[in-house]
Amino acid sequence: MFNLAERNLKIFFRQKGAVFFSLLGVFIILSLYVLFLGNAWIDYLPKGLSGAKNLMNSWIIAGIVPVASITTTMGAFGIMVEDRVQNNSRDFYASPIKRSKIVGGYILNAFVIGVIMSLITFAIGEIYITVSGGTFLSFVSMLKLFYIMIISVMASSSMIFFLVSFFSSISAFTTASTILGTLIGFLTGIYLPIGTLPDAVQWIVKLFPISYAGALMRQIMLEEPVAISFAGVPESYVSDFKRMMGVTYTYGEYTPTAAMFTLVLIATAFAFFALALWNLSRKRKI
Repeated sequence: MFNLAERNLKIFFRQKGAVFFSLLGVFIILSLYVLFLGNAWIDYLPKGLSGAKNLMNSWIIAGIVPVASITTTMGAFGIMVEDRVQNNSRDFYASPIKRSKIVGGYILNAFVIGVIMSLITFAIGEIYITVSGGTFLSFVSMLKLFYIMIISVMASSSMIFFLVSFFSSISAFTTASTILGTLIGFLTGIYLPIGTLPDAVQWIVKLFPISYAGALMRQIMLEEPVAISFAGVPESYVSDFKRMMGVTYTYGEYTPTAAMFTLVLIATAFAFFALALWNLSRKRKI
């Protein structure tokens, strides 16, 4: 399993185009924010708000990192589709390797790539925040974020694994990647904060599991900026701001805790992993 995962990692990082396009969605979102969206949302905030730019920069980076966990694992599973199309999987089956180890090699590859690329995305984001006048997160906050990254990549890779288990052609995979890359900014509440969306669309965002990873990361990355920007401001205004920007979610009168968000991501990882294995066993081929 580890040898197969190593082989898949080498193939992925050898394909510079695959690496670039797996992060293309991240680059597009960050570019849109820097050029257009950032100033629009800073202008939305009350005039004279202390640290408004750092607040919004932290908000966008916290949302972009989970996007990377989706798009990069999608690119990683492209190797599985290529092997299926090129019949390489038949060679694997002819070798004395258990089927579970073959599947495990693809999953481990996607997980490792997702973690690596999420860390790179976070590092780029932290540099951008610092260059823009902000400060680095504390070591403790970074450890918390890394924990969330791991869970986010687990959930993302399981969801993508299930999705890719239906594909048997490169064209279908490419189409799905394009659609996902287009919608991911809306599904994670980055292009438009969730509080500005119609109720029906808000529910779509809330039903997309990876949006919970974004909310968890915002809770950590915005903790200090919110304390600075909203010092002396009534707590009700701060709560409204967090709900509008997707830092917290509400369901009627109920506001889930961070622990509930974490459970959603873990449950998503196990559920979609089981569904993907069921689908592959039903087809009896990778």
